[in-house]
Amino acid sequence: MVKVGMISFAHMHAYSYASCLKELPNAEIVAIYNEDTSIADDLVKRFGGKFFDDYHKLLEEDLDAVIVCSANADHKEHVVAAAEAGKHVLCEKPIATTIEDAEAMIEACRKAGVKFGIAFPCRYIPAVRRAKEAIERGEIGRIVGIKGTNHGTMPGGWFVVKEKSGGGAVMDHTVHVVDLWRWFMKSEVVEVYAEADTLIHDIEVDDVGMLTLLFDNGVFATLDTSWSRPKAFPTWGDVTMEIVGEEGVISLDAFAQDFDLYNNKVMKAQWIYWGDNMDMGLISDFIDSVEKDRPFMITGEDGLRALEVVLAAYKSAETHQPVRLR
Repeated sequence: MVKVGMISFAHMHAYSYASCLKELPNAEIVAIYNEDTSIADDLVKRFGGKFFDDYHKLLEEDLDAVIVCSANADHKEHVVAAAEAGKHVLCEKPIATTIEDAEAMIEACRKAGVKFGIAFPCRYIPAVRRAKEAIERGEIGRIVGIKGTNHGTMPGGWFVVKEKSGGGAVMDHTVHVVDLWRWFMKSEVVEVYAEADTLIHDIEVDDVGMLTLLFDNGVFATLDTSWSRPKAFPTWGDVTMEIVGEEGVISLDAFAQDFDLYNNKVMKAQWIYWGDNMDMGLISDFIDSVEKDRPFMITGEDGLRALEVVLAAYKSAETHQPVRLR
């Protein structure tokens, strides 16, 4: 049985990860920390374990691993502390808000000899995996270009406070798709050109972004990463892409497994997702890697590479010039 501690529910994904842990026969939530202690009773009632108002105290417990879902800028503090306490770590994306923090987190986990994974659950979507397999089989030939989107609804809260989030829509949504493209092609981004602005909401961070990427294998890609979905939109957003090869095209809609729901209580159409649970895939794989002491698929280095692209995009948007990464 893998004993797990949850460090922060600041990010909404923590609720899904904790629900997945409850369903797994080989995992148990034994400790929970959250900055907002007013929801302590609710968290313990829903997920079990003992509540702590000090994460250092949580790390003194008999835990095998922790899942960190704090605000982006707090990841380094929590991950480094967990590593120094000898706990394996799964950290919510993005890995951090600066390269220096990300590198410090990776080094702390390496030095402590603990696993350090980044939560990129889109890798566990069946359609995504089929696309990767088709690419690896050469079904579309050499890839020439890719067009992708990761639209979403503006989340509010600390996400729109730059000190805590590190940025807006570009920070929030770029990393998922860049990680998939790196994974698909085993290739790194070498140049970024981006435009980003705040055009839709009255917030201090960007809510729209358009990135143009060049990979070291010569592939040219564009990514629309925006908080452009209004509250009335049927779902939170999307992850889509068209992968153009010399011999064919793969069209991917990661969340197309849904049905339409019309409800007078909500007074808007809803797309209810019925497909496979990508978060369960992520969490069960991480727990299995801890239990069997095997490598976890998504590493801290994967998180660092995705963050490099985000920060290059912000620099490019500021200077209106391409930014070379390597």
